[in-house]
Amino acid sequence: MPADLLLALVGYAIASSITPGPNNLLVLTSGLNHGVPRSLPLIVGISLGFAFMVIVVGIGLGSLIHSNPGFHAAAKALGVAYMLWLAWKVATSAPSLNAGDDTRAVRPLSAATGAVFQWVNPKAWAVALSATAAFSAPEAGLSGLAWVASVFVVIALASLSAWAAFGSFMRRLVDSPSHVRTFNIVMALFLVASALPVAYDRATSS
Repeated sequence: MPADLLLALVGYAIASSITPGPNNLLVLTSGLNHGVPRSLPLIVGISLGFAFMVIVVGIGLGSLIHSNPGFHAAAKALGVAYMLWLAWKVATSAPSLNAGDDTRAVRPLSAATGAVFQWVNPKAWAVALSATAAFSAPEAGLSGLAWVASVFVVIALASLSAWAAFGSFMRRLVDSPSHVRTFNIVMALFLVASALPVAYDRATSS
């Protein structure tokens, strides 16, 4: 990949990864409730899941999904249901305790959850479609897509880790169980809000 195109790709990856979105919302909440180390599987899952999505979208499977009305409608319905389930998980999250761990505490979201979430994340779809269109030339084939995916993995790992660290830092301010519960519910509502455009589009297209 030419140096100027690579530099532009890095800039786009930073801008799209560090700005608020559903992925960062999940990681922020995980960082506050569980700390950075226990949030790492979620961070890795999101990063690798999005990189895989970039490759799949780039080779044309994303367009194939969108061009099949029945499959697309079913995918949207499942996507909304999955996002609402994640919102419920966030709303009912409980912080990890120190030495005397309470086994009732909710576990952090897994790497698999983070990876699967990319397929129902509207921002992930928008970024993957625009990145593959702008930075992967058709003649470059899989090597061009590999460059795009690799850059996003590195940038996503760094930016998501920063969001998790910010969440962990916020724990000093959100310092009581009731405050944590309120924070989790607010974050869950934001996640529900991110699902509304998908639900609206599903309702109006049926």
